[in-house]
Parts: sequence; structure tokens; C-alpha cells
Amino acid sequence: MSLSTDAVRAAPAATATAPPAPVEERMGARRWCILAVLCTAQFMAALDFSIVSVALPTIGEDLGFELSSLQWVITAFALPSGGFLLLFSRAGDLYGRRKWFLVGLVLFTVTSLAGGLAQEPTLLLVARVGQGLATAMIVPTGMALLTTSFPEGPLRNKALGINGALLSLGFTVGVILGGVITQSLNWRWTMFINVPVGILSVVLTLLLVAESRNAEKGSLDIPGAVTVSGGLLAVIYGVTSADRDGWGDPVVLGSLAAGVLLLVAFVAVESRSASPLIPLRVLTRRTVGWGNFAGLVTFSMITSVVFLMTMHMHQVMAYNPLQIGLCFAALGGAMIVAGPLVPRLVRRWGPGATLATGLAVQAAGTLLLLLLGTHGGLTMLLVGTGVAGWGHMMAVVSYTIAGTSGLPDTLQGAASGLATTAQLVGLTIGTPVIGAVATGRIASMEGSAGVREATVSGVHLGLVVIAAVVAVGVLTSALMLRGPQAAPVAAGQDA
Repeated sequence: MSLSTDAVRAAPAATATAPPAPVEERMGARRWCILAVLCTAQFMAALDFSIVSVALPTIGEDLGFELSSLQWVITAFALPSGGFLLLFSRAGDLYGRRKWFLVGLVLFTVTSLAGGLAQEPTLLLVARVGQGLATAMIVPTGMALLTTSFPEGPLRNKALGINGALLSLGFTVGVILGGVITQSLNWRWTMFINVPVGILSVVLTLLLVAESRNAEKGSLDIPGAVTVSGGLLAVIYGVTSADRDGWGDPVVLGSLAAGVLLLVAFVAVESRSASPLIPLRVLTRRTVGWGNFAGLVTFSMITSVVFLMTMHMHQVMAYNPLQIGLCFAALGGAMIVAGPLVPRLVRRWGPGATLATGLAVQAAGTLLLLLLGTHGGLTMLLVGTGVAGWGHMMAVVSYTIAGTSGLPDTLQGAASGLATTAQLVGLTIGTPVIGAVATGRIASMEGSAGVREATVSGVHLGLVVIAAVVAVGVLTSALMLRGPQAAPVAAGQDA
């Protein structure tokens, strides 16, 4: 009896000393505003990657580009945007992420205005190089500011989900807007549209976003910057040139070989550097390495789907640029809806399982497009691209979360730089590779089949290759990112 009474008397005391349940942190109005500013700026940069693609023929006629040189409007942007990402990411870590983000915004705004006013090819190409450099500043520092502004967990996952949706959507919306603007206004407005957005982004960044930099007094790793930037530039130049000159061209092969050698040298340099551009504990981290490989796969292959469907709609369905752009609404819409929902799946399944599932869905949507024939097919095109877009967004959000989780703020710039490098390199290299596969099949059928039949055959072969590459991403994600994720890394700790 006394034992029972003592237990009853002790119960309130035990209850009183129990720790209170943790209160889940909320976004709040200020954080929503910060997220909007950072996402809008990065969306604008991603948008400009593709917004001129539909307008290329019009640009060529207006400014007098030779047909063989027209692709440089895309390449002039792609080279610096992919080649200098890691350099500016590290510069942001050392000298201030907000500072470099603002420099990128100002440069992007000025060069967009210059591009819209260009009256000759050289001036437009210089402006596109400036836009690419600005993108290499904006995207990694913007993502690093985002990850340092939101604590790891549900809040950061939500922010990364929205950011990933808008970054990937930027490419698709660029295709749609490019067609609408070129058809209804003038190609120059594909450049001018960035000016008011850029000015507003500068003002709001100054008002809302706090400066963020690493505490250590490191120095910029010049040998690392030279080798990684040179390697990425050489690889991107080789791949994009192959679309024009062929994969057997000596310059193409030399560029690719030089790029691989420089990237190998970069790893060797980083292993000996006192202040590395990318610490080896980040490079060798399982979630970073395999997560970014999956990011490279999903971005390179979704842009290839967009390229093949553009070819199909132009050659087989005889659509104009406006119609082609609007037909990608299903792809963009699926990304918009999926982006905010994916963090919930990541919380339930983990980033690895969500990533593998997303890539599997992307492959399934790609295979659905094999049902397109020489007549009709609009419904199947919308369904297939929509399914592929949903899976792609699952992959984008989960690979970004995997690649930036478990790392301290001092390593977020490096991790964000790698994640955005995978994205922009993927956007650059996918189309030339898959385009060569498709156009090679089409060329082999010249004389033995009509234009529609040859195009459908080439598109189908390209889709099969895309699905196979994405399937590799499914397997690597399922095998290498399964189970518990790598343990958190503290600043200065080796992985």
C-alpha cells in the first residue's frame, strides 16, 4: 500500500521534470521573403540558359550570324557558367557569399541589357559570356546563402525543394517564354526581361539577406581554381563542339582529353592544398559524390528529352515556336506541383530512396514517349513529358538535399558549388550527346524514308538511350545511397 502511494506521489514529480516537446520551427514572413529573393535570382539565371534557344533562327537573321556560328550564342553562356562555378563558390566562402551574389546580379543585369541592345554578333556573344560568368556567381552563392539561412532539417528541405523546382523549371520556362516572346514581341525581350528582375533582386538582397562567410582566414587555391575551371571549360567546349564538328574531330578529342587530365590533376592538387577549393572530405563523401552523379544524370537527360520533343514537334507535327513552347506546359506544371511535395517524401523515405524512385519515374515518362508516331500524339506527348518532369523534380530535390546534408556551414559553399556544377554541366552536355545519336540515325535513313519516318526513328533511338542512362542513375542511387546516410561532418573533420 505504501509502495503504491509513493509511486502515485512520485508520478507528478517525474512528469514535471520531463523535457518539453520540441516546437517545430516555422518559416516566418522574413524567411519566406529571403527564399523568394534567392530563388528568383537563381530562376532568372537558369531561365537565360534556354530562353534564346527557340529564338536562335530569328537572332541569326537579325544580326547576320553565319549558320555554323549560331550555336555559339548558347555555348558562350554555357562555358563560363559551368567552368567557373567552383571558383566563385569558394570565393563566396572566403570573401562573402552575399557580396559575390550581388556582384553576379549586377553583372547579369548589365550584360542582359547589353545583349538586348547588341547590333552585331560579337557584342551579343560578349554579353552572353558576361551572363554566363554572372550565373557562375549567382547560382552557387545563392544556394549557399539559402542553406546557411535555413537550419538543416524540414525547413531547409522545404527551401531546397522550392529552390530546386524553380531552378529546373527555369530551363523549361525558358523554352516556353522564348517561343512566346519571339513570336509576339522580339527576341531582344528575351534579354530585356532580366533587367527589372535583376534591379529588384539587388535591392531586396541588400534589405533582407545577411552576409555569410567562413570564419577561417584561408586563401584562394589558385592551382585548384586553374585546374578545375580549365578542366570543366575543356570538357564543355569539347562536348558542345562535337554537336557541330563531330566526335571524331581532333579539336573535340583533344579538348575532352585535356579536360579529363586537368580534372584528375585537380583532385591531386586538392589532396595537397592547405586551403583547398573543394576539401577532399567533401569530394569523397558518399552522399555528395553519388548524389551529384545522379544530379548530372537527371539534368542532362531531361534537357535531352526537351531537345528530342522539340525536334519531333517541329519536323513531325509541324508546330511553330509558340506552339512548341506551350506544349512543354505539362513538363513545367509537373515540376511546379512536385517541388514542394518532394521534401515530405524525403522525410519519410530518405534522400537515397526518393532519388532512386524519382529517376525511375523519369525513365518511365521517357519510355512513354516511344508511343509517339508519325501522326498526332499530342496527348501522349503531354502525359510522357509530365511524368518525366515529375520524376525529374523528385530527383532534383533529393539529390540537392543529399549533397548538402550533414555538412557544417563552412562547407556549404563547396557542397552547393558541386551541386550546381552537376546541374549546369548536365544542362550543357546532354543535348549534344543525345542529339548526335538521334541525328546520326536520321542521317542514315536519308533517301530510304521520309522526313517524318526518319525523325521518329531518330527520336525513338535517342529516347531509348536516355532511359538507359537514367536507369544507371537509378541503380547507383539505390545501391550507393541506401541505408543510413553518412554521418555529419564537423568543420575541420575528415570524412
